[in-house]
Amino acid sequence: KVVTIAKSKKFRDHHGKVVLEGPRLIKDALEAGAVLQSLFFSTVGHLKELPEAKLKRANLVKVKFEDIKSWSDLVTPQGLIGIFSKPDHAKMSYPAAQLTSSLPLLLICDNIRDPGNLGTILRSAAGAGCEKVLLTKGCVDPWEPKVLRAGMGAHFRLPIVANLDWESVPSNLPAGVQVCVADNKDPGAQAETASVSRGAGGAASAPGNPKAPVKSKPKAAPEREDEEGAVGVCVPELAAQYYYENWTQTPVAVVIGGETHGLSPDALHLAASTGGKRLVIPVVSGVDSLNSAIAAGIVLFEGKRQLLRRHEQEDERQKFPVVG
Repeated sequence: KVVTIAKSKKFRDHHGKVVLEGPRLIKDALEAGAVLQSLFFSTVGHLKELPEAKLKRANLVKVKFEDIKSWSDLVTPQGLIGIFSKPDHAKMSYPAAQLTSSLPLLLICDNIRDPGNLGTILRSAAGAGCEKVLLTKGCVDPWEPKVLRAGMGAHFRLPIVANLDWESVPSNLPAGVQVCVADNKDPGAQAETASVSRGAGGAASAPGNPKAPVKSKPKAAPEREDEEGAVGVCVPELAAQYYYENWTQTPVAVVIGGETHGLSPDALHLAASTGGKRLVIPVVSGVDSLNSAIAAGIVLFEGKRQLLRRHEQEDERQKFPVVG
């Protein structure tokens, strides 16, 4: 019963507990410093896969595999379920390899509501070496079991700050950051903007010749209509460019919009206030804009490539300074 309740967001928020399943995820959590309260296991052999010293203060409970199977969300349960205190990113000890590979690259998730997408995005962020991930209110709970499974341990590799309102986002960003957005409007054909689908949420949809130059200057955008048709707040129009063109002034943050409504006006205002740009992923004409998780992976790894290239160039200049 406790395990079932712990999978409820209401319970997680009220009691500060999360459920982790499987030896790999539980081991990652223990090594990062997450506090294990109770561990349910079906065979003693499962315990040998975990760091023994981290289990001493936990309540260890041997149960039938049938019980774990009835509690589990997995098609093939792995015989281990742990109840942890809800991890605090400020108290976690992230892997040394992750810290040494960390880049001045941050990710802001704006209304990502699909658990599988969010988990995949977090995994991509960890793989790209992001410094931090911020989740605004409206995103799915990162501690939901489906997000944890898709994240494959990413929750314990980099700081994830959840449930932020937009007013508190800037205080969670480094000084001098430039915020860019991955949008799904075609900057080369503004007249067709209305026909471009917003369903992909994260990706820019730029049909036509991907080699054609993108020239879009910042300007005041028309007021948007809300879902009821009433005119809403005026949002800024950002300068747009293709994602593979240089945009990684350091530090830099990227906003990925949600699957249904795309980027919020708050995201666009934040980007405009930092001199940020709209990053476009060109797709073949007629193809719908990309899934938000795919878009995040493309933009983040391009950001990583650009930042590493910049570091290499700076190292070269230091080794061989220009004389005269």
